Amino acid sequence: MSEQIEQARPRERVVVIGAGMVAHRFVEAMRSRDDAGRFDITVLGDEPRPPYDRVALTSYFTGRDPEDLNLGGAELWADPRVTLAKRTEVTDVDRNAKVVTTAKGVRHPYDHLVLATGSYAAVPPVKGNDLQGCFVYRTIDDVAALRGYVEELRAAHPERPVRGAVVGGGLLGLEAAGALQALGAESTVIEFAPRLMPLQVDDGGGQELRRLIDNLGVEVRTGTATQRVLAKRGRRVTGMEFADGEKIDVDVVVFATGVRPRDELARAAGLEVGERGGVVVDDRCRTSDESIHAIGEVACIQGRVWGLVAPGYTMAEIAADALLGGESSFPGADTSTKLKLLGVDVASFGDAFATTPGALEVVYSDSVTGSYKKLVVSDDAQTLLGGILVGDASAYAGLRPLVGRRLGADPSSFIVPAGAGEGAASSLELPDDAAVCSCNNVSAGQIRSAVDDGASNLADVKSCTKAGTSCGSCLPIVKKLFESHQEKAGIAVDRSLCEHIPMPRSELFNAIKVAGLATFSEIMERFGTGRGCDICKPTIANILASLGGGHILAGEQSTLQDSNDHVLANLQKDGTYSVVPRIPGGEITPDGLLVIAQVAKDFGLYTKITGGQRIDLFGARIDQLPAIWKRLVDAGFESGHAYGKSLRTVKSCVGQSWCRYGVQDSVRMAIDLELRYRGLRSPHKLKLGVSGCARECAEARGKDAGVIATENGWNLYVGGNGGATPKHAQLLAQDLSDAELITAIDRFFMYYVSTAERLQRTAPWLEELDGGIERLREVIFDDALGLCDDLDAMMTHHVGAYADEWREVLEDPEKLAQFTGFVNDATDADPDLLYVVEREQVRPATADDRARAAAGELDLVDSERRPVMVAGSTLEVRA
Repeated sequence: MSEQIEQARPRERVVVIGAGMVAHRFVEAMRSRDDAGRFDITVLGDEPRPPYDRVALTSYFTGRDPEDLNLGGAELWADPRVTLAKRTEVTDVDRNAKVVTTAKGVRHPYDHLVLATGSYAAVPPVKGNDLQGCFVYRTIDDVAALRGYVEELRAAHPERPVRGAVVGGGLLGLEAAGALQALGAESTVIEFAPRLMPLQVDDGGGQELRRLIDNLGVEVRTGTATQRVLAKRGRRVTGMEFADGEKIDVDVVVFATGVRPRDELARAAGLEVGERGGVVVDDRCRTSDESIHAIGEVACIQGRVWGLVAPGYTMAEIAADALLGGESSFPGADTSTKLKLLGVDVASFGDAFATTPGALEVVYSDSVTGSYKKLVVSDDAQTLLGGILVGDASAYAGLRPLVGRRLGADPSSFIVPAGAGEGAASSLELPDDAAVCSCNNVSAGQIRSAVDDGASNLADVKSCTKAGTSCGSCLPIVKKLFESHQEKAGIAVDRSLCEHIPMPRSELFNAIKVAGLATFSEIMERFGTGRGCDICKPTIANILASLGGGHILAGEQSTLQDSNDHVLANLQKDGTYSVVPRIPGGEITPDGLLVIAQVAKDFGLYTKITGGQRIDLFGARIDQLPAIWKRLVDAGFESGHAYGKSLRTVKSCVGQSWCRYGVQDSVRMAIDLELRYRGLRSPHKLKLGVSGCARECAEARGKDAGVIATENGWNLYVGGNGGATPKHAQLLAQDLSDAELITAIDRFFMYYVSTAERLQRTAPWLEELDGGIERLREVIFDDALGLCDDLDAMMTHHVGAYADEWREVLEDPEKLAQFTGFVNDATDADPDLLYVVEREQVRPATADDRARAAAGELDLVDSERRPVMVAGSTLEVRA
């Protein structure tokens, strides 16, 4: 009977104005808890897409599909009790009638209204801020417009780079500067405050951050006020003028000077707003109207507006709990942040500016390695209050949960170099109430409870707790907690490579080596089950290549490779491929440059000089790769292995040969090392650097193996890398001779190749090595494990067996057959074949496509990817 009464009761109508990240979290919370089906939810958003991850907006410029940013699976928005209306602007809230009205006149009655309108990008009142070429950086449409404008300028002025400027040196400003760089534009950051990121870092951290960003080619101007944006002719931006009268030439200006709450609907409806904006709410997110809640960046709670996603998520959960009859209230917000800006890690947590009475500061600063670390502790140096990390923020995940707790060790031990800080922080036993994931308010106890409730892997933990599903900075500590609690509970930690291989990559490597197996079939029969997957197949292919198993496209090996290794080229976002010839040490002859230039010109390829001293050629179709490589191979070039988990480059400065500071021949050494390790397959890509003096122009300490010249020989650093978590390499040995240096690198690489896990770079491998750098010295120099002869023999085999992969393809008709555009096409591409441009990719044009192109509804390109237009039966190539 009670169920019949419940079904007969009309559902309560919840209307959400705004379709951002916080609105999505509110809807998700309501649907997961509304077991009785009491509520129907309508979400009204003014953007033309569902809620998306605004935190990851900059990834749009690195080729990520905007749809990948969407939040909420299809099942959420297909739920019959959830309605999502896109492109819907709300113009009026009638509190008396409990109705909201859209710009199109559609009325939506509500029983409960949730304001999640977020904020808008503030534009400073400088003259010319509305000129063509001025942008803000807030939505996908904003960044798409910026991208289109920069690409238009690049096409109009190919003779010079686009000149960009960002007004604002905070989080958003540095992200915008990174976006401009990703678009190939020059970038200048203009900040009114005396340092970058003034709300997150102190003077010391700001100085180091500026130094790091300067080194990345971004000009930084702090203490600078923008007076006006200039235009010489018409409405297009041509320059900027500052308050001191100085002017600079720019083509595009991005304003990133903060955000303001979108509270205009609330004001018009007579709701109470804060002195500095935002809808005033109590600790249960209720406005001055009992039937209206406000959450996220539009809400003024506890006297302020919070511009971070974590407090917004907390408010979304509280509002959902209130509608469902709960009593939870806002506990305050964790303002900790960890971001990678322009490739530089920056983290700030707790009382970062030491405002607590009696607080002490412990600072470690190393401008040589680009690292600044500060911990703020209580007056007895026992309790952690906060901290700032710039350059190397690896300790963040372990330190942030310790805020407000006794450290139990010398504070300096948490921020000393060489990764010890991370180890010291993560080795402490976190209490259950310690916050681990601030974005989703997940504690250490919830992680442990997930294990107790049956979570068997990290994906299960993320699914049931939401830890690590937002910014991801907490994942290292979540993983440690998960595995530690599994072990304490007597549960075997599953380190299987995948469902088909019940052992980690390191064990599988040695098992294959000892058993002497050479094919995937033999390996699966001996050590695995089933037919394999996209994890174990490329991993086994990589191991076989590391052990000298022949050409990667020979026999069944070719079916194991991933998309890049499968065609010996990097797949680009438009469906074409890149061609990267090896240029050892960056040294190249004028004749070699002419060959590369002519190939690029003949095939219409985009060319770019990389940070690794190579020339990349972009835009090749798969069927063009053999013809391109034949000309390069005939000219003496070989594969640069940009596509494989193998040696990429050995970067060098000009060294003793030309530089007045050089003390050793860094170019010669770089060439020797690159020719020795070329083609070496490993668990992850490898990069080396050789600097001719301590000035470190080759940035060797940011490489997997870095070599720095001294008066007496070479210093060797290992375990550094860029990527998602940059690490500085650690000193392994000093003043080595040429022969000693090569032997040490040989053994280091082969020990890593033999023992690392799948896709594990040298930095985390070294951190997890028992005994760390000291143990590595014992293995390599003292032969502590009795492996040196084996490691030497493995490298000798690699060097002796090396052959250029592309040369072998060109000499083998069977391998060449894999590089045709169509399965029945054994000839050159048909010059009359037209292609349809579709989402920046191409496909063959049909008769219907030609008709649509003639009507101006579709764009076509010819076999060389040049734009064409169809006029009747005449094909005309546009200039």
